[in-house]
Amino acid sequence: MQCMPPCSATAYTVLLFTQGRASLSDTFMPQAAAAAAPIIDIRNLRKRFGTQEVLKGVSFTAQSGDVVSLIGASGSGKSTLLRCMNMLEVPDSGQVLIAGEEVALKTNRHGQTVLANPPQVDRMRTRLGMVFQSFNLWPHMTVLENLIEVPIRVLHQPRAEAIALAEALLAKVGMAEKRHSYPAFLSGGQQQRVAIARALATRPSVMLFDEPTSALDPELVGEVLKVIRDLAQDGCTMVLVTHEMAFARDVSSKVMFLHQGCIEEAGTARQVFENPGSERCRQFVNAQFCRA
Repeated sequence: MQCMPPCSATAYTVLLFTQGRASLSDTFMPQAAAAAAPIIDIRNLRKRFGTQEVLKGVSFTAQSGDVVSLIGASGSGKSTLLRCMNMLEVPDSGQVLIAGEEVALKTNRHGQTVLANPPQVDRMRTRLGMVFQSFNLWPHMTVLENLIEVPIRVLHQPRAEAIALAEALLAKVGMAEKRHSYPAFLSGGQQQRVAIARALATRPSVMLFDEPTSALDPELVGEVLKVIRDLAQDGCTMVLVTHEMAFARDVSSKVMFLHQGCIEEAGTARQVFENPGSERCRQFVNAQFCRA
């Protein structure tokens, strides 16, 4: 099976800090000439774990303001693709460009592809806010401390500015009253909302979500999806790995269906969910909606 050629997918907004309030701005376009340039450009990405090739030459681009959902069966490569985008996994070959800057890779003496410039990756990761399935909050820190740690220590923001932005973000996700609580005293849904606010605290260009509701009890899913929906309505650029088909259909500007490490179907939410060209995609979508 051939992997599909590059398709459009995801993008670029900036979180502004003004007068102690956090707001998602209109799409950030530094120069009119650069308006059409993709914020994410993935070219022929390949990744293997042992003998299993998990990504088989995946390519796509992401324009400013897109909300892109990655769907497909477990093991299709969705999460690996997301992790390769921010170099939590180093691809075996291919190119990853963020805002036009290519992640520098090299081959070591063992023939393995490794990061050529780790400080570059650390810097570029601040442009990509990542939200995981399992929250990953620092348990020894309060909610507020979780939000200000990276802005102060990594981005060297003034403490007062970091706190003001953190409090505004906590208010946005409905967690302001819990700012002095520790993660152990929060529900799963509350922890995930804090994780989203923490990812936003670095003012990323793109938000990446790796199945953000899969670890939650059913009654807690809605509160997290509401936060993500609000971000989409604010113009936040996002790439989501999700099994929430109705949610993906409602919020996505673009959807990609992955199968065995390839993008088998890609298009608008309406195209993919209502009239997919791939029979496998059609069967997957129908099965997911029947299960819901």
